[in-house]
Order: sequence, then C-alpha cells, then structure tokens
Amino acid sequence: MNVYFTAAFRTVFLSAILGLVVGCAGTPDRPKPAELPPSAGLLGVRLAWTVKSDAVEYPLALKVNGDAVLFASSNGALKSLSALTGETLWSANVGANLSAGIGSDGRMTAVVTVENELVVLNESRVLWRQALLAQGFTAPLVAGGRVFLLAADRSVVAFDAQSGRKLWTQQRTGDSLVLRQSGVLLAVGNTLIAGISGKLVGLNPSNGSVLWEASLSSPRGTNEIERLVDLIGRVSRVGEVVCARSFQSNVGCVDAGRGRVLWTMAASGSTGIDGDDLRIYGAEGNGEIMAWSRADGERVWISDRLKYRRLSSPLVLGRSIVVGDETGTVHWLSREDGTPLGRISTDGSQIAVAPILASGTLVIVTRNGGVFGFKPE
Repeated sequence: MNVYFTAAFRTVFLSAILGLVVGCAGTPDRPKPAELPPSAGLLGVRLAWTVKSDAVEYPLALKVNGDAVLFASSNGALKSLSALTGETLWSANVGANLSAGIGSDGRMTAVVTVENELVVLNESRVLWRQALLAQGFTAPLVAGGRVFLLAADRSVVAFDAQSGRKLWTQQRTGDSLVLRQSGVLLAVGNTLIAGISGKLVGLNPSNGSVLWEASLSSPRGTNEIERLVDLIGRVSRVGEVVCARSFQSNVGCVDAGRGRVLWTMAASGSTGIDGDDLRIYGAEGNGEIMAWSRADGERVWISDRLKYRRLSSPLVLGRSIVVGDETGTVHWLSREDGTPLGRISTDGSQIAVAPILASGTLVIVTRNGGVFGFKPE
C-alpha cells in the first residue's frame, strides 16, 4: 500500500509494515491462492484488439468519450483509442511522468505530473500548464468549462478550462496521510462531489462553497496509519445515490441530492466498487467478493473463489461482474450469486486499472502497458 504524507510532501511505501493489506504482493506470510479450476465457459468472449503501450505504475483512470477510450502511461504518453478497433485516434506526450489522470469532457483532457503540474490539452495540443501546491493522485474532472482537481493536501481546486486561471480553492484539514491511489471526484447534477478523508463533500462548482457533508467513515485507532479512512474510486452512482468505499473501513451510500447518508456497512477492502439498481459489488482485502443490497447495505452473497488474489475494482457488465487479478487474468462472475461464468488471460502482468465498457467493448489495461479490447460473443 502506498500512502502520502501531506505535511512533509513526500511519498512513502508501507507495504511491508501493513500486514492487514493481504493483497500486497511480496508479503512473506501472504496465503497462497488456490489453483483455479477449468474455466466454466458459460460466457463467450473474444479478443477484438490489443495495443502495446508503456508501463502503468500510477493510479490511472480510463476515460470514455463516445467511441474513444483515453489512456495514459506513466511516462506521460497519452492516447485516444477507438473502442471498436483499437486504432489510435490521436496521441501526445506531456514530457513528464504522471501521478494522476486521465480526465476529459471529450474536448479537453487533463492529467497531473509527478512534478506537481496540472496539464490540459485540446486533443494532442497542450493548452496550458499550472503549478500545484501538492501532488494529485485522482484524475481531474473536466466539466462545465472548468477543470477540478482533488489534491493530496485535501484541497479541491477549480481552474478555467480554456485559460488555466485559478477560480477557487476549497482547503480542508485532516490527518497527515492520504492514500496514493485514486480518490473520489465527480459531478451529480449541479453539485461537485469530492471524497475528503472519510466524507463525501458536496461543493458548489461555481465558487467552491460547501453545500453538505456526509460521513461514510470516521478515523479510529492510535496512529496515523490506523486512522486512514480515505474514500476510494471507483464509485457506483444510480441517479442521485452515490455509493463508495472507505479504505479498509466501510462501504456506504449517500443521497447526493440531500447530502444524507443512507447506510454504511463494515468492509475491509482497498479497491473501488461498482453496482446496479439492486446491489453494489466489491472485493475485500483478502480477495473475497461481496454483494450488498443497495437499499440497506445488507450482505446478499459472498464468494471466496478468488481469495488471496490481488483483485481490481469490479465492473458490472450484463449479467456478470468483471474483475481482474495480479496474474493478468480477467474473471467473469454471476451478479446473482458470484459463481464463475468464465475467464480470459492477458499478458501475465497485473490488471492495473478498473475495467471499463466502451461501445460494447470491455477494455482492460495491465501494468506492463497492454491494452486489450474484448467483445462478448
């Protein structure tokens, strides 16, 4: 697990310290996963295309705009790929390694570099660069002619998308550690929603004023590591209800129209969730996959078939849940009870990004920079 010291502005790596993070590769006492049985083969899936790019070693979030998938590797290379064919529509390089990305409204694209710089492009052309006071690990949100950034010092900053002029800053205080992975930043109607510590915070996007706060988890414990409760992307949104995970603590749902917590339930995962109208789904730290009722948070089912595998955030796709593991294997599980429906291999390296669906194509990205487009048959 990677965490970031906001006070000292430096990144530290604490995988060996935190035995509670079962999924971290290289932990000496990590249990060995059981051998996988033959694939159930109940879903037909074919590889439609593949693209080889550079390594992905930062918290990338893929962005879909129509038939295009926006992808960025750690070295600052950006590509817009056709979800139908894998063809490169445009490419660019921002000239620095990345710490967060990729955000886009279909015209403007935004990333954050490890040099604490927000870079905004119009397709392949860099429009402007803006120095930041802290690192960013969450993909910028580009919406309404603005670029919004959630920084590692728990500030939310808004910039004019055309000029790069800073419009406002909402600075929050909190514990000195944040996770070095994607957080929560999205728009619901006319409200900008950011995950700050264990809270979803609704902001006025015009001036940054706080409209409401909804706590999904409160810091507990005797030290900074135990008190770390940051919210994790991806989230599940249906209408105005947003459900999210608090790191190693809770899952819960919030009515974003009213800023009201609907429910929270104890959960120990460190990756995001996805959901449908009835349920939300997520992987626990030990590789168990769980389904909770969207209405009240009661557990619907639990599957231990992928236990002790390092799992990605899930994607709800048709009658299945899609999740990747550290061996580059992509698994399809039933939404009804978690039973295996099928699986397919990629390039042998860890699935680095939450799977996405674009124009009927399932897009998977690995740590080694493999981008794969799968089509159901």
